[in-house]
Amino acid sequence: MIGTILSDLRTHIESLASATGCYYLVCSRTGERPVPADGHYFTCRSTARAAATATEQYRTALRRYDPQLPHHDIIVCEQFETVPSAADAVAATDTAATTNPADHPDEGVATVDFCHTVAGVVFETIADSPHSAVQAAIMDRYLTLAETIAHPDELCLRLVEAIATELDVRLSPAEQAEILRTAAGRLSTPTATPTAAPLEAALDSLQSVSMLDSYAVDCQSVRCASTSWELTLTDYPLGSTDRVVTLPLVVECFRRLSAVDLRISGVERTATVPPSWRLTLTATAGGSSGPLSVVTVGCR
Repeated sequence: MIGTILSDLRTHIESLASATGCYYLVCSRTGERPVPADGHYFTCRSTARAAATATEQYRTALRRYDPQLPHHDIIVCEQFETVPSAADAVAATDTAATTNPADHPDEGVATVDFCHTVAGVVFETIADSPHSAVQAAIMDRYLTLAETIAHPDELCLRLVEAIATELDVRLSPAEQAEILRTAAGRLSTPTATPTAAPLEAALDSLQSVSMLDSYAVDCQSVRCASTSWELTLTDYPLGSTDRVVTLPLVVECFRRLSAVDLRISGVERTATVPPSWRLTLTATAGGSSGPLSVVTVGCR
């Protein structure tokens, strides 16, 4: 089963990693850190090369089921500590102030990589759970879609939709929460953002990979056992007339709020072009209830 293979390879890469290492893996073409080695460092070049081999095997295994998974030319790099000059600091500030995400043509690549990364960790998690039969249903649904969709950006979104749909149909909200929380824990630790609360950081992450254009957050209520926010997601591509796939949002939230349960309700469409949605997200200590991976429009 694909999930077992992926899980074994990820475990092997983690066993090679070291908190004190200075070698890491990148794609020589894009500079991106390839999943599942992103966030890991290795003590020597030979160990890093072994991790690179395992990383290529991981991505090859996933590609057997998903030919659209991006190819990375993985190389080993060494990290050196440098002290930036004053001129470097000024240049970095100027660049940050003038960079516009719309100026970057690789946004589609970022979206594709994000979708396949989420798919990979969910496959692993399902394979390690009592619900391994769900994995076959996901792949059947996805391969059926792949026969009718040629564009890789659209196909990667449909992969996430296939996963979310089968989880929603076959698992209870509590079971979905356990799968998605565990999957989120397999992703690399998100970079701390001192100025952003966990929810805003999760939404920033989705925005950075072009899963939404913009968002707004309004804290609706704070109680002893729960906190609710009203979210507006602008240009979010995983919605239709009657439902919204919320799995990516839930995974990103669990990366930063792993100790809480989540509930999504009050979903409504606010615009057709661009596709935009309003929903209520509740963090609670009382257990997940109601739909989580896919939410019906009008759900209360």
